[in-house]
This record gives sequence, C-alpha cells and structure tokens, in this order.
Amino acid sequence: MSSTNHSRKFESGSQKRKKKQRIEKLVQSQQGAMDRFITKQSQVEELNPSLNAGDSFLPDIFYPRYWDSLDSKQVDILAQKGPKRDLSIQKGPKDKFSRRFSSLFYNRILSNGESYDRDWLVYSKKLDRAFCFSCKLFTKGHRKGQLANEGYNDWAHLGKRLKEHETGADHVSSMITWYELRNRLQTDQTIDKAAQRQLEKEKDHWRKVLFRIVGIVKFIAKHNLAFRGSNSKLYDDSNGNFLGLVEMLAEFDPVIQEHVRRITNEETQVHYLGPRIQNELINLLASAIKSEIIKKIKSAKYFSAILDCTPDASHQEQMSLIIRYVDSSSGHVRVEESFLGFLDVNDTTGQALFDVLENELKILDLDIDDMRGQGYDNWSNMKGKHQGVQRKLLDVNPRDFYSACGFHSLNLTLCDMATKTCGKAKDFFGIIQRIYTTFANSTKKWYILKYILKDNISGLTLKSVSATRWESRIDSVKAIRFQCADIREALLHVSDTDNDPGKSSEAKGLANNELGQYEFIVAIVIWYEVVYAVNLVSKQMQAKDMLIDVVIEKVQGLISFFEGYRETSFLEALELNDLAIIALEGEMLEKIDYERIIEDFISKNTKRMMLFK
Repeated sequence: MSSTNHSRKFESGSQKRKKKQRIEKLVQSQQGAMDRFITKQSQVEELNPSLNAGDSFLPDIFYPRYWDSLDSKQVDILAQKGPKRDLSIQKGPKDKFSRRFSSLFYNRILSNGESYDRDWLVYSKKLDRAFCFSCKLFTKGHRKGQLANEGYNDWAHLGKRLKEHETGADHVSSMITWYELRNRLQTDQTIDKAAQRQLEKEKDHWRKVLFRIVGIVKFIAKHNLAFRGSNSKLYDDSNGNFLGLVEMLAEFDPVIQEHVRRITNEETQVHYLGPRIQNELINLLASAIKSEIIKKIKSAKYFSAILDCTPDASHQEQMSLIIRYVDSSSGHVRVEESFLGFLDVNDTTGQALFDVLENELKILDLDIDDMRGQGYDNWSNMKGKHQGVQRKLLDVNPRDFYSACGFHSLNLTLCDMATKTCGKAKDFFGIIQRIYTTFANSTKKWYILKYILKDNISGLTLKSVSATRWESRIDSVKAIRFQCADIREALLHVSDTDNDPGKSSEAKGLANNELGQYEFIVAIVIWYEVVYAVNLVSKQMQAKDMLIDVVIEKVQGLISFFEGYRETSFLEALELNDLAIIALEGEMLEKIDYERIIEDFISKNTKRMMLFK
C-alpha cells in the first residue's frame, strides 16, 4: 500500500504558512471596523458635556443599531436633537429585486396636497434599513413591526407600510411621548407645530370614530338586536347589524367615511370593528349601567332581592337577580326594580342558591344585612321554610322579610283549578285548544277562518291555550266568546272541504257537539267573565308602581267578585247563553211557530193573561 493513501498526522510547513497568511489578511481587513460603532469622546462631549470625561470612547448614539441599549441621559440627548439624516443619500443600494430606498419617502403627501415631513423616519446606509425613531426609542413594552425593531428593507412595499405605520395608535402614542419630552427639555423652544397639529388631528379622528362605534353598540343593544352575522367583513352579505350600521353611517358621516376608506384601502390594521371590540364595549356599557344602579341602591341603603331560576338554551341553569329599592335621585321618590344579571347555577339546592346570591352581593359591594325583603316563586328550594333560600337568608339576616310572588301564586292556583281539580274546566279548555289546533295545522284551513271572520268587527283571532300562563287564556276564550257563530260556520266549511275523513269528522264534531252544546255555550260566557276579572287584577299586580296595600285591596276585590258571581251572575250568563243559541241556530228561526211563542209569553204572567185573554 503506497504512502499517499495515509493521511498526515500534522500539517505540513506549506499548509501552516498559507494558514498564517489567511489570518493576517483577515486581521488587516477588520482594522477600523469598530469605528462605526464608537467615536472619540470629544465628538459626544459637544452634545452633552456632563458625560464622563474619563472614557476614551463612547458609542455613537445616532446609530440605530445601538438605540436599544441607551441610558436615560443618552435618550434625552436624542429626544432633544432628534435623529440624524444623511441628506446626501438620495437613493440607497439596490437589493436583489433592483429595489432601493429613496429620500422621497421622507415626505408624506396629505389628502389636501400638502407635504408633511416624516421627521421620525431614519435610513441607515450601513444597515440598508429604515427605522421609526419615535417607536424604537419611546414605545413601552412590546414593539410591533420591523420599523420599530430590526429595521425595514422591503423597498417594494415601503410606501404602503409607512402609511399604515404612521396612522397606527402605537406610533401616535410614541410621537406624543417624544414631542412632550423634547418640549420639556427645550424650555426655550417650541415643538414642531405642524407635526403636533397632525398628531392632534389624528387623535381627534380616532376619538370621534370611537364615539360613533359606542353609539352603534348602544343602539343595537338597546333594541335587543343581533350584532354579528355569518361573516365579519365590510360590504359583504350577511355581515350583521353592527357592520351594516357602519356601512350606513359611512354614506353620510365624514368621520366614519374616512375610517372605512382607510380600512378598505388597507391603510390601517386597527379598525375597532371586530367581535372582540364589540364584546368589550358591551361589557363596558353594562358595567357603567350597573355602577349607576349600585350607586342608587347604596343611596337608598335598604333593598330587596327577587330571584328566579330557569335553564337557558344550552341547558345551563341560570338565576336572574333583580334588586328592588327606593330611588330618590330624580327629585321624586319612587320604587324601582333593576335587573343586575344572570348568575350561573350548578347546584339547585337551597344552600347552593344562597351561596351564589351571597357571593354576588359581595361582588356588587352590597351588604346582605341591608336586605329587607326577598321574593321568589313557589319553588320549594326557594321558599322552603327549613332548607330553602328563604331560611338561609333569615338565618343570616332576621329582618329579611320573605314575600311570595302574589301573581305567581294566583296563576298557579287558577291553573291547578283548571287542569287538575275541576274536570269541567279541564274539558272546556281542552275544547278551546282543539278548535285552535284544527285551524292552525293547515294554512288552507286558517285561510277559511280568516275569510269567514273578515267581516267581523271584533278583529279577534284564535290563540293557543298556554299551559302555564293563566292570563294568556283570556285571548283564547275571548276570540270564541265574541265570534262563536262565525267559528262554527268555519268548522262546518272545513268539514265539507277536507278530504281527510278523520279531520273532517273532528271539525264537524266540534261544530255540532261542542260549539252547539248548551253546556259549552254557558261555559264560554262564564269563563270569559272569570278570566277577564283575573287578568285585570294580575296586570295591576305586575305594574312597576304597585304597592303592597293596593295589591291586598285588589286581591280582596277579586275574591268578592267570585263570591258575588257565584250567587247572582249565573242567571245573567243564562240570558247571554240564550242569545248565543239564537245566533248559532238562526236558520231555525224560520221554522219556529210565533203563535206558540206568544202563547208562552202570555201564560207566564197573570196581568198579561187578563190583557190578552
């Protein structure tokens, strides 16, 4: 095996000499390289004589690469003197795309044609990058964008980037910081008036934009409308009410018009129109309203709490909290009830509900010892005397008087009577619901009903019977009570035209057997009088200005009405029932023998008999 196949263990003399020459050449090429990072002391002392004279060399504070490590004194010098520009550089070196920096970027052309000097823009030929002087030096926290960090060198898009940058909130803030610091340092000079006016104008523009956005949020929230659609882009279909109102305002309002122009031309990335901003503004408005309510409650000192639980669409149990208090802030005293939000509930025991309420009162800074009333529905976990929320509150505050919801109690009493205790009432409302279902299940049948009722001056329409809300039954009964003959005619018409034997038979049975029955006709008259009286009292009980003594008087009046109706009003119902029979069976009047009617009329009274016979 030849010696050429063996690698050398040590370098040869020729290799050592070549290596030494390369090192010497590298050292020579680096001589003076530090001069661009440091300069002699005398050059800096002219700017700030207070710097330490013992240092032989100090960094060049005007070099952008060094700005991140300046101390406060050096920052003051830069703020006072401003950035240095080499005005001899009209154009920078070309990059690989034959693009380069131009001194034309130092000026911004405003919309009115005026030229504005970008005194914050700095170009470093050594680094071949552009920097934002104010953002790199005076931005607190995280700095956004290359202009405020390592420098920008995408010359093809520099013009667009500068427009976006100088209208951004971070840049405006850093410019204000720079000018304010420079104004404090130069007590004998004024800041750049043109630039300051431009900054003030930009601040005023953004403030006006926010005022209008807040106004839109307030309008949509006040009218309980949806904010967002299926997308979040301006001038796209289905982008929601919020963006739709922004588009509408842009047609008339110059401030929103300019804001939308900047967004569509991609001159700004900050627009405050996104879902997160909407939610933030909604939260701020709600917090402001809640704060005002809390002020009124604290001014009144004593208050009552009204609670009610119900599951939402996602099956999460929620407890609504309403505070009742006396408001005297508007000049005259009145009782107010204010909604303070929904509270998430994961456990519906009395102790758990009490804990949620107690915690919320602490968050609202309301003293539970100032509670003088508590009101709930008839749910045992709420009103329970031993383990309910009522008991837990009374244990903490014995003066927290419990009052059951009178309207809810009345509603439950009547619903139980109509659906459980009284069989006749259950049958009656079952017939009412069957009549409604017959017409509501088909648009053709509903059209028949509307056509027959079109000449009826009452203008009433059939309503479904609610299983829980008693007061809704007044509308169901009223429509049939005053349009009984027309509804019967509509049922007969459905019976004649429906091809389904079952449905046809159902409609005919309702017309002849139920609406034509003596018992139902008497019941419709009596039940209308009952539900009308109950509905009148229940509405008054729900009024905002209702007082407890007035409630007691109204309920006692309702009880007296029922007692009197039971004794005297049945005959009145029979009279109305007779009229209903004549109206329903009017076609049979032609077959009645009037002579027999006259004889019956005479025979009922002795004086009549003497007069006519």
